[in-house]
Amino acid sequence: MTNPFQPQEPGAAFSPELVLEVQHFSKRYDETPAVSDLSFTLGAGGVLGLVGPNGSGKTTTLRSIAGVLPIQSGLVRVCGHDVAKDETGAKQCLTWVPDDPQPFDTLTVGEHLEFAAKLYSVPDWKPRANELLERFELDSKRDALGGELSRGMRQKLALCCAWLPRPRLVLLDEPLSGLDPRGIRTAKQAILEQAASGTAVILSSHLLELVEAMGHRILILDDGEKRFDGTLEEARIEIKTAPGSNLEEIFFAATGKSPAASPGAGPEIDQRA
Repeated sequence: MTNPFQPQEPGAAFSPELVLEVQHFSKRYDETPAVSDLSFTLGAGGVLGLVGPNGSGKTTTLRSIAGVLPIQSGLVRVCGHDVAKDETGAKQCLTWVPDDPQPFDTLTVGEHLEFAAKLYSVPDWKPRANELLERFELDSKRDALGGELSRGMRQKLALCCAWLPRPRLVLLDEPLSGLDPRGIRTAKQAILEQAASGTAVILSSHLLELVEAMGHRILILDDGEKRFDGTLEEARIEIKTAPGSNLEEIFFAATGKSPAASPGAGPEIDQRA
């Protein structure tokens, strides 16, 4: 039986255990390559930590999977739906939380959840919506307009809308940015619960400790190319770091970038790269 947490050979038939398959994906902006020949897979319940330096292609990859950017080259399938040929089918299976969510200015918090429920044809959605609003401490803001929300509240609303349809795949780009400590704890618990229920999650973050703690697998991008895809233990062997090395040490070894080269900066500080 195929292990849904492990990469599948490019070109193999799509397995029902897989939620996401990316084969030889490449993206260019004019003459500048953003992502080059990227292949990986993700199965139900898997949490893939996506990390990389500034400009490594992380957000370009997420936006392309989500159908926000057109597929230029290669194959991206979500729940068996080719994103380039069946965008609607693919999008019905996934939700996408960008690093700085921008809700509709003239819709209330409650109306955003109603809109998401109708978009994904969620039956009897109100009890779950109420539960999510209470959990993310937005219940008192259900009548507030999107344009009135703080950065943290916008992030919480985006997460509520993402969880509402119980998607097969969730794409998260810096999902904890702007959240207060209680919001961070709630979001982390929600991510783990979604994965435990069978949702596949891609978590892109510059918080390497978070990625290390939550990711079943790590995908490291650098200059638009895959440097590593696998578990932390596999990374220590393949990248030849010391036993017990943490993700930060593995990150620097994989990308060839020394922390001393960027004084005061963490290993991944670009939230849009």
